[in-house]
Amino acid sequence: MFNKPILSPADAASKIRDGQVLMSGGFMGCGAPHTLIQALRARNLRDLTLISTDTAMHDLRTGRVTGIGHLVRDRVFRRIIASHIGLNQETQRQMNAGETVVDLVPQGTLAERIRAGGAGLGGFLTPTGLGTEVAEGKQVITVEGRDYLLELPLRADVAIIKAKVGDRAGNLAYAGTARNFNPMMATAADLVIAEVEELVDIGALDPNFVHTPSIFVDFLVRAERLEM
Repeated sequence: MFNKPILSPADAASKIRDGQVLMSGGFMGCGAPHTLIQALRARNLRDLTLISTDTAMHDLRTGRVTGIGHLVRDRVFRRIIASHIGLNQETQRQMNAGETVVDLVPQGTLAERIRAGGAGLGGFLTPTGLGTEVAEGKQVITVEGRDYLLELPLRADVAIIKAKVGDRAGNLAYAGTARNFNPMMATAADLVIAEVEELVDIGALDPNFVHTPSIFVDFLVRAERLEM
């Protein structure tokens, strides 16, 4: 088993280019790759598409920003695919002003679309969203007398994810809310950069508690910021 390259945050951020599709793990800033997000801010990237469960927080009154909300504030994204933007007033402002395209996707559907992308599936059928704006432009398929929406898979050029512990081979273990979208995003991107709080030698992780096998991980980054 070979060691995966351990990059500085800046070197890891240099792997991401203008116009790419980016997945970012975490939920409302919890379990998000904060070190990588800060490194990406220094890149001054433009025209990215973000796939994330939410855009974390940005209170325009107090100025408080968390997680991926920093990149939203920096106007990095031309399109956002997410399930929740209710606590990020800047995302709402950009959407209402027509500055950023925001596709709101039911959270379960978003998770399954990412999982389908990682599994190599052509899509899946779900009744969620029938008869609503969610169904606009989507194919409706009838199975045994019931209508379903055909939801297509999601994949990214790059996924930035966060783990509690990683070994030098790239095997990852998550803690708490980091074990929500991070594991599935690791399977659904062409390039995966994992930020880890603790880096251990190969063999130190119990295989029974490895949530993301090393085969899905390309680069490792040591976490320098646990929250922001």
